[in-house]
This record gives sequence, structure tokens and C-alpha cells, in this order.
Amino acid sequence: MRIISALCCLVLLPTAFTLALLQDPRLLNGTGDHPESYLHIGDGSSLEFEFPENTKGVIVISSRRRSWRQTVRVLSLEPDVLSILNVSDSDGGRAGPVNSYVISIRSGFPGTAPLLVQLLDLEPSSEPVLIEERRDYSIRVAPGVDGDGDISAQLAHFSENPVLFALLPLIFINKCAFGCKVEVEVLCELLRRPIPLLLGIMGQFLVMPLYAYGVSQLAGLPKALALGLVITCSAPGGGGGYLYSLLLGGDVTLAICMTLVSTVFATAAMPLSSALYGRLLGVHAALHVPFVKILGTLLFIAIPISLGVCVKLRLPALTQVLLALIRPFSFLLIVGGVFMAYQMGASILADVQLCIVFVGVTVPVLGLLVGLGLAHMAGLAVPQRRTVAIEVGVQNSLLALAVMQLSFRRAEADFASQAPFIVALSSTSEMLLIVIAHLIYRRLCHKDKNDPET
Repeated sequence: MRIISALCCLVLLPTAFTLALLQDPRLLNGTGDHPESYLHIGDGSSLEFEFPENTKGVIVISSRRRSWRQTVRVLSLEPDVLSILNVSDSDGGRAGPVNSYVISIRSGFPGTAPLLVQLLDLEPSSEPVLIEERRDYSIRVAPGVDGDGDISAQLAHFSENPVLFALLPLIFINKCAFGCKVEVEVLCELLRRPIPLLLGIMGQFLVMPLYAYGVSQLAGLPKALALGLVITCSAPGGGGGYLYSLLLGGDVTLAICMTLVSTVFATAAMPLSSALYGRLLGVHAALHVPFVKILGTLLFIAIPISLGVCVKLRLPALTQVLLALIRPFSFLLIVGGVFMAYQMGASILADVQLCIVFVGVTVPVLGLLVGLGLAHMAGLAVPQRRTVAIEVGVQNSLLALAVMQLSFRRAEADFASQAPFIVALSSTSEMLLIVIAHLIYRRLCHKDKNDPET
């Protein structure tokens, strides 16, 4: 029995010790993180490192593998937050107990960038062989504190531009004047039979944001720029829809009503769309979606239009004054908007990417086709078809631009604002071409101006 007991102990004790090693790898090398790991950043005690935004710097990666035929490859899994500039061997290729590699990095927007660190064996006659790979290290880019900086540079920021503050009263009065042009009877009829309004909402807040998300993924846009495009395509119809409907033979009253309804509806739809697609894009950790400021900016448009409707019902004399101010105030707003556009364009479009230019050109075209197709399938009259197409195709890009400039930090705002700026330029250019072609067609064909088909 003693012999049998001794044999059992000889067998069971090593087996139990082996199982303990398998269940707790720290017994092998004294660490619980990565057993027998060669790669470390710093002293290996921390897996996350903090770095300020919009700066350059270095990190040092050490390898405890003794070999002169090795190198390190480092990739940032969030290039908008952190980009890897180059990797250099600080030991000059000499093999030692510890080999060090200097990684040059450049931080971008605030957020967390996971790192992919690979240790490669450089075989002279074949492809590099992967020795070890680590994905647990990350760099957290912390937002910096905006300094006062140069006064002229600060004035270039949209929210600090004195021209904007000078135009705010004109914008408010002009929106009240547009509200005075709303026919209450027509609005009530549209509310009883809201087919054009529903088509506009469907195109503006369902189809266009979905298109923005899809095309941004196909074009491989950076996440901040993709979010800017989604916010632009989630904006309601632009104020120029009334003018384009007038020039292209659309239903002007319907255009104003659609702008009013879509702007009110956007107070809920635009933040929801930004939150949904922001989460799909993975931007929620890097960019803050300003729901409160989006709501405040949209209410600044919806409230004066509603006030204009009330003025028309109660104060007919004031209504005539406001209607007389539409043309001069609109002219001043156009001039002020062009001035700010040129002033902002130099900084916003300085590093514009070609892909966003091509994407921005397609947004108005698709919106016009979507609106026209939906209105045609619904059997609307020709003037209403044109108005629905214009309201879906002409987004309020300046609203999206203002939302981002007033809400995000300047670096993120200027980068994301490339999307609404390009869409606004494309929309204006394409609509002017359509208006010119329409006028030439009418002139050549000698159509009756009162004919709705023209």
C-alpha cells in the first residue's frame, strides 16, 4: 500500500502543478498581463497613455528578444485621433538584451486610439515572420485648452465673426417676413392632406442621411468628415427653396410650408439622425454631438417663421412692412453670407480632400432626383413635384455649417465643415445651372409663362 500511495503522489502532484500553471500563467513568468511578452511600451506597467491633441511626439517601444534581424510595425486603429509618422531603430540594428524603437506620432482629434504593435523577424530570403502581436495598448488624446491666439485667427471662427452678429437681427426679421407669406388656408389644407409634406420629410430625414452614411463609407471618408456630411444631409430644406421654386415654376406657398414644417420636424429628427449615424460611424468617442445647440439653432429658425404667421393673422399693417423688407434683407443676407463664405473658405478648404468634393457634388443631384421621383409616384401636380424636388435637394447647408462651427472645437469644426461648405457650393452652382437652362428652354420654346408645364 505504501508503494501504491507513493506512486499516486508522484503522478498526482506533477499533474496538479501543471494544471495550476495552465490556469494561472502568471506562475510562468511572474506577470498576469502577457506571459513571455517581448514588446513593452515604457516600463510595461501601463496600457494607456495620454497625449495632447494636435501635437507631434514620440513613444518608445522596447523588445526583449535578442536578435538583430527584427523590427517593429505600429499601426493606429483610429487614424483621425492618432497617426503614425515613422518607426526608427534607436539601437542601429545592434542586438542586445533590450532593443528600443522610437515611434513618431501626431495626434489629431480628442479620443482614444488603440494601437496594433507587431514584432517581426526579418528573414533574408522570405517575407517578415510575425513573432508577437499586441492590441492592448492605446493612446488617449486629451482635448487641449484653446488659447487666445491671434485675434485675426479667432475672428475667422464662425461663432466669433462680427459679421454674424450683425446679420442675426436681419436673419430673424427675414424669417418673420417669410412666415408672413404662408397662406394659412393652404397650410391647413396641407395638414389635412399632407402628402407633399410627408414626401419631403421622408426624403430629407430618411433617404438623404442614409445616402450620406453609405457614400461616406464607400468613399472612405474620415469619421469626422463623414459625420459632417450626415449632419448636412439631415438638415431641413434651405431658405433658397422659395426663390428656386419661384424661378422654376414651382408652388411657392408649398415651398414655404415645407420649409416651416421640415424645420420644426428637424428639431427632433436632426439630433436623432446625428446620434444614430454618429454611433454607426464610431464618432461618439471622438466628437461630441451637441444636441442642445442643434436644438437651439433650429429653434432660431422655426420661432421667427411661426411668429411671422401670427403677425399676418393679427397685424396686417406690419405684415405689409415685413413683406416689403424681404427683397432688401435677402440681398444683404446673401452679400453677408458670401463675405463669410469667402472668409471661412480659406481656412476650411485649405486642406480639402478630393473625395469630399466628388461626394458633395452628388448630394444635391441625388436629392433632386429622390424628391422628383417620390412626388411623381405620389401623382402630385407638376408645380408640386418641382417644389418637393427642390426642398429635398437643397439642404440648409449654412445651418449645418453654423451648427458645427458653434458646437465643436475649432479644429474639429473646420475639418467637419468641409462637407456642408462643399455641398452648399455644389447646390448653388447646380441650381443656378438648372435655372439658366430652364429660362433658355422657355425662351427657345416660346412657352406660355402661365403654363404649369413650363
